[in-house]
Amino acid sequence: MEKSFQIFRLISEQYSEIHNSVSFNTDFLEANVLNIMLLLFGLIYILKQFLGSILAVRQEKVLFAISECEERLVQANVRLSESEKQLAQTQIVIDQVLNDAELTASKVHKAILEKGKLDVEKLIDSSKASILVAENQIKQQIKRQITTLAIQKVSIQLKAQVNATIQSKIIDENILKLRGEI
Repeated sequence: MEKSFQIFRLISEQYSEIHNSVSFNTDFLEANVLNIMLLLFGLIYILKQFLGSILAVRQEKVLFAISECEERLVQANVRLSESEKQLAQTQIVIDQVLNDAELTASKVHKAILEKGKLDVEKLIDSSKASILVAENQIKQQIKRQITTLAIQKVSIQLKAQVNATIQSKIIDENILKLRGEI
C-alpha cells in the first residue's frame, strides 16, 4: 500500500510541476481530514434524531397517502366493474331492441307484400270485370248492329216483294188480330 501512495505522490508531483495547480496532500493532520470527519460524524449524530422525526412524519404521510390511493383504487375498480355490468346490460337491451326492430321490419315487410298481393288480386279482378263488361257491351253492340242489318235486309227484301195489294192485305190481317185481342 505504501508503494501505491508513493506512485500516486510521484504522479501528482510530476503533474503539479507541469501544471502548477492542484496536488495531493498525504499528511492527514495537515489536510484536516480528521477534523472534517469528526464534524461530519457529530452532525450526523446530532441531526439523526431531528431528521429521524421529520422522516418518520414524512413516512406516515406517505403511507397514509398510499393507503388512500389504494382505497381509491378499490373504489375505482368497484365502479369499473359496475360500469362493465351496466355496459353488458345495455348491450343486452340494445341487442333486444335490434332483434325487435328486425322482427317488426320483417312483419311490416310481410304485411306490405301481402297487401300488395291483395291489391294486385283486386286489380286483376277489377280488370277481369272491366274486360267482361267491355265484352258484354261489344256483344250487345254487335247484336244491335246485326239486328239493324237484319231489319234493313228484311225491309229491303219486303219492299222488293211487297206491292200495294199485299201491303193492304197485311194491314187488314193485323187490324183483325188487334180486334180479336181487344
